[in-house]
Amino acid sequence: MRAQDEAAIVACIPSLRRYARGLVSDPARADDLVQDTLERAWSRFSLWQRRGEIRAWMFGIMHNQFIDGVRARRSRPEDSAGDDVPEIAQRATQSDRIEVRDLDRVLQRLPADQREILLLVAVQQMSYLEAAAVVGVPIGTVMSRLARARERLRHELQGRAAPEAMPLRRIK
Repeated sequence: MRAQDEAAIVACIPSLRRYARGLVSDPARADDLVQDTLERAWSRFSLWQRRGEIRAWMFGIMHNQFIDGVRARRSRPEDSAGDDVPEIAQRATQSDRIEVRDLDRVLQRLPADQREILLLVAVQQMSYLEAAAVVGVPIGTVMSRLARARERLRHELQGRAAPEAMPLRRIK
């Protein structure tokens, strides 16, 4: 591995940490996700085909690690039973802190597929094409997930219930 490639990987770490914290909300689990992503990137660097930006490749690895973790927790429900422990109320010191906490809670209520697209496009400032490559879906899917995530986020932050999706009906 060239020094230039190593520097490019290291430069991705702050963005990876932001994305991981948005995905899992828990700082310790987010750091574990970043660590797992970096380990996989280092060990499989020879598989990177240099067809795109290394940043998108790293986010793709993190996306896959996150999805693998979600699937693993679903298959072991006894391990995830303690995840819903209520938070102890803290006295607010700043209104900004309350708003950030509220935003984080609302983000965590979004479906994972919408949350990750929202984080990639809005926080990491990836283009729709880059986000589509990271997640492995068509660009139209990125656009629709982003629109649904923004709409739901807007409703939740305004204190209104998000409109539920209308069930599809078959018309003959």
